[in-house]
Amino acid sequence: MIRFSLTRPRALMLGGLTAAGLLLSPAAAMAQPGNAQDARPPYSLLQMNICDSGYAGCFARTQYPKVLDEVVERVQADDVNAVTLNEACSGDVAEIARRTGYHYRFATVIYNGAPLACKTPGGRGEFGNAVLTKEAIKASQDEPYSVFSGVEQRRWLCVTTARGVDVCTSHLSTDGEAPGTANSTQCAELGQVLASRGRPTIFAGDVNRRASCAPEGHWTLTDAAATQAPGIQHAYGTLTSPTLELEPATYTDHDALVIRAGLPK
Repeated sequence: MIRFSLTRPRALMLGGLTAAGLLLSPAAAMAQPGNAQDARPPYSLLQMNICDSGYAGCFARTQYPKVLDEVVERVQADDVNAVTLNEACSGDVAEIARRTGYHYRFATVIYNGAPLACKTPGGRGEFGNAVLTKEAIKASQDEPYSVFSGVEQRRWLCVTTARGVDVCTSHLSTDGEAPGTANSTQCAELGQVLASRGRPTIFAGDVNRRASCAPEGHWTLTDAAATQAPGIQHAYGTLTSPTLELEPATYTDHDALVIRAGLPK
């Protein structure tokens, strides 16, 4: 496990953040942890891209259903408040929720004008992205971006939990992050979505880019130090004193991210 903290002494931290791919505002970088008795219980999130559709070349790596076992084991071992999953299948997400006791919402991705049924094996529902939470979900929203490349629609998904935290995820297009690409447009729209939430917010997802999509006032953490596909999974948020742990994954081609942060008072 690789662990990064945003509350280290400033001189050490500023040197390490660039190398590790962790970016944050100057105000957040200089924030110091409060007294233990003043600290609220941390909020934690697990992010994974699980390559679960059955179509992508990385699916063989999942040794399905071992990838589902790995997700469940990580949720239980890390004892997170929320989970964000990209390239998932609705039936498999329901199974993960059943095994962990978490609540969930799923956003179906439209492919060639229709929902894409997961295969190999079939009967696993539709392809898309998911948010699972330990606390009850009070509301959820998901919408497509205004543009996408190829035949795969891209969407964002946000839920509001009973704890008053908004948890969001998305999986952006793979056409590069240069100005004018679908990815860059989606990135800008994602930033607008996050800026508008109005509650403590945490986002994690595979954004297929290295530059941040975080709006002003949000910190950024990335998996730039990952052993697999480094730099393209990001986390953004307004929670306090965030830390990042990278966990190598066995049954998918992206490492897992665990973000822990405090809740604003």
